[in-house]
Amino acid sequence: MAEPKRLKHRSWEVTEGPARAPARAMMRGMGLSDEDLARPLVGVSNTWNEATPCQLNLDRVARRVKAAVREAGGTPREFITITVSDAIAMGHEGMRASLVSREVIADSIELMMHAHRYDALVACAACDKSIPGSIMAMARLNVPSIFTYGGPMLPGRFEGRDVTIQDVFEAVGAFAAGTMSAAQLDELERSACPGAGTCAGLFTANTMASCAEALGLTLPGDAAIPQVDPEREAHSEKVGLAVMKTLELGIKPRDVLAHEAFENAITLDAAMGGSTNAVLHLLAIAHEAGVSLTLDEFDAIARKTPHLVSMKPGGRYVMADLHRVGGVPGVLRRLLEAGRLHPDALTVTGETMAQRLRNAPAEISSDIVRPIADPISPAGTVAVLRGNLAPEGAVVKTAMVKRLVHRGPARVFEGEEAAFQAAQERAIRPGDVVVIRYEGPKGGPGMREMLAITAALVGQGLGEEVALVTDGRFSGATRGLMVGHVSPEAWDGGLLAGVRDGDPIEIDVPKRTLRVDLTDDEARRRLRGWVRPSPRYASGALAKYAKLVGSASQGALCG
Repeated sequence: MAEPKRLKHRSWEVTEGPARAPARAMMRGMGLSDEDLARPLVGVSNTWNEATPCQLNLDRVARRVKAAVREAGGTPREFITITVSDAIAMGHEGMRASLVSREVIADSIELMMHAHRYDALVACAACDKSIPGSIMAMARLNVPSIFTYGGPMLPGRFEGRDVTIQDVFEAVGAFAAGTMSAAQLDELERSACPGAGTCAGLFTANTMASCAEALGLTLPGDAAIPQVDPEREAHSEKVGLAVMKTLELGIKPRDVLAHEAFENAITLDAAMGGSTNAVLHLLAIAHEAGVSLTLDEFDAIARKTPHLVSMKPGGRYVMADLHRVGGVPGVLRRLLEAGRLHPDALTVTGETMAQRLRNAPAEISSDIVRPIADPISPAGTVAVLRGNLAPEGAVVKTAMVKRLVHRGPARVFEGEEAAFQAAQERAIRPGDVVVIRYEGPKGGPGMREMLAITAALVGQGLGEEVALVTDGRFSGATRGLMVGHVSPEAWDGGLLAGVRDGDPIEIDVPKRTLRVDLTDDEARRRLRGWVRPSPRYASGALAKYAKLVGSASQGALCG
């Protein structure tokens, strides 16, 4: 073990010298001894709460992390920050708080670490925005840090098949269409979430946990261990021991978060068929790390990365299934051996990515992860579209989408609720292009996810018959030809603000285009007559966010 003095590279500011007697007095009030104060102080940020099943084991995760930190010669100090449940906030006004919470989580971890001068950080999180928020804070702080996940939920069982929360959202549409009874919907609701953990499929939380592994910020296997598996708590002990080694080595997040690490994460996301939210969050994390990353890089990497992993919502399996065949390390090794990853990318333990993956499964005897030579599709599952509707870009997920070209009349809605109501009334017709605007980062504010409406359309059997275009975003559980992140957003005067019912809209994923069939003169004429709506919020956190947030094409960053 290195000299404690050297490891206390920040905490000496609050523990040493006569002038710090008041600080030490406060710390002694928490039972800390002279020995505790002489050791490096390790912050353990924790998003535990009772708002969502995603977080329910994080108290135990943090407890095991802290015990291991003490064993390895550190003094752990746990603190709590917020988490919003996207699934519970979905489909109503509360969803506007979701993306905002990413910034609050990052800010709160940064402030706690800054104020108390902790020497290192273990960030514990387990939901859609808590993962990128925690990693953004790690990048800002740039003190030795490791991220660890709470773990996915096991799937539920309904009518002899595995189900997830995605199935419940889609069942709402099936019920409205008359293809599911009230009794079936009730049974599914009671079966889909059998216990604690993040949503079981490769939705946003599991996507971002997988990307954290590919970035090199976790221990191997962190993303896929189910929350209820005893292995999760044993893994947490390893994290506590490892952060002290990371501190001793002096490895900082920005040492790991080089451009090559982001290319590895984008490659994994494309190969696994992850959430489009990964684009938004990886752009934000790169900014915090001082790394230049653009939308075009996501598209370029996806074009040359085969889709290998059959995961819900588009595929058959859930994260617990992936864990049984080797987890994310097994996928990474397959990509590495095919020359698709940067082998020398550094990880938080000091190993390179290639060194880390030596013990990952070399063979996976399952159809969950396909061989490189026999992929699900030859290209990855994220595409960036441009055209007069999205000159700064829009994002679409193509995993298991059969129709990648669609032309149809616009059905325009000034927000998600109106579109959902139209869907419930069976007013959306095959061939339509549903346009939902004023749901972007500023216009929402908060860039709500559109799972309620997309799932309703899928549940009604329209998933391959209609398309959707929005300046909002989608849940990782969304499937179908759904184009989000349209930039510039309608609130900023993007052409989406000028679209009218009946305007022909063309989406061509192979050509990477998104257009409304208007002449340039007509488009300019419409926008000259456009008037921005009044803000939904005049004060409070959402109003502040709307004033600060930037374009989705750059990660919807504040400041």
